[in-house]
Amino acid sequence: MTTDQQVATYAPAGRTLSLPRALRGIRRQWLWFYTGLFAAILYLPSAFILLFSFNSGIHVAFPLKEWTVDWYIALGRNEALLTAAGNSLKVAVAASLISTAIGVLGGFALVRYRWPGGQGLTALSMMPLLMPSIIMGIALLVLLRTIGFGNSLTAITIGHVVFCTPLSLSIMMSRFVTLDRTLEEAALDLGANEIGTFLKITLPISAPAIAASLILCLTTSIDEFVIAFFLAGTDVTLPLYIWGQLRFPNRLPEILALGSCMLLGTLALIVVGEVLRRRGATPADT
Repeated sequence: MTTDQQVATYAPAGRTLSLPRALRGIRRQWLWFYTGLFAAILYLPSAFILLFSFNSGIHVAFPLKEWTVDWYIALGRNEALLTAAGNSLKVAVAASLISTAIGVLGGFALVRYRWPGGQGLTALSMMPLLMPSIIMGIALLVLLRTIGFGNSLTAITIGHVVFCTPLSLSIMMSRFVTLDRTLEEAALDLGANEIGTFLKITLPISAPAIAASLILCLTTSIDEFVIAFFLAGTDVTLPLYIWGQLRFPNRLPEILALGSCMLLGTLALIVVGEVLRRRGATPADT
């Protein structure tokens, strides 16, 4: 007699219980509860930033005084903020381009060519992601000062390249691992050299992953604070500007509005990057 038959034997007349189905229902309910709790912990603080950015008062407290968009309008009139945003954009574009270029070439070399110590080099390339940001900032400050670089936007760009390159490498290596090598072999059999095959076959096929790397490095650089804090000179980036303005309570609503814009913009870029990554990945890789 099976388990279901045993349960049905002791069930009231007219009712048949299915223990596995009941357990699946309980598990599904707990899964939904856990998902909701996780989403609330993760996104509730961001939701409060968005909510209080529309409050006309300068204090973060309930109830809201009045609904207003004046703080968003004030963002466009703040010259210091616009300058900081421009600095962040310059650094982020440069860092994302350089990091992705290194990630494409380095990832292809690590995947396609095997040599002694290759796995160790791969693990070592991921160290900037594992090292505490404050230690990374101090190390870069000492290194750049030693070789003659003062605190500047150029120094911040170098620091962000070091920090973003492992992100690009991880994306590009996962793409090159799943790339169908028969396409490259066919191009070589038809007379193309290795460089031509890489430029005309490998790169176009890997374009979604390259775009995802660019977007991820761009958003990471724009949001990065600790390394920029150690390497900034007189020109500040947007996170440094926000940190400096938090000392003034009357500037808080404007900072909340700016944070909401950055949050929504970053979220949009991440979604686009993930869509591009999945479009370029194989079904097994997604």
